[in-house]
Amino acid sequence: MAKLILCLSAVLLPLITNAQDTGKVAMADQMRGDGKIYVVVTVIFTIFLGIILYLFTIEKKIKKIEQNQP
Repeated sequence: MAKLILCLSAVLLPLITNAQDTGKVAMADQMRGDGKIYVVVTVIFTIFLGIILYLFTIEKKIKKIEQNQP
């Protein structure tokens, strides 16, 4: 029974995912047309860079604390 369900899901899963709408997103097209998409990408990149820098500073502090412990 388990093999039947697995085989059935393997056959039907591509059909289900293929039935999704693959049209273009109107909001992304509008933002790209206005040039605002670059602002969004810049803000996301800045936030991501800030998180990475924050993690590196925390890592340095943790290493310093670990080295000071006997």
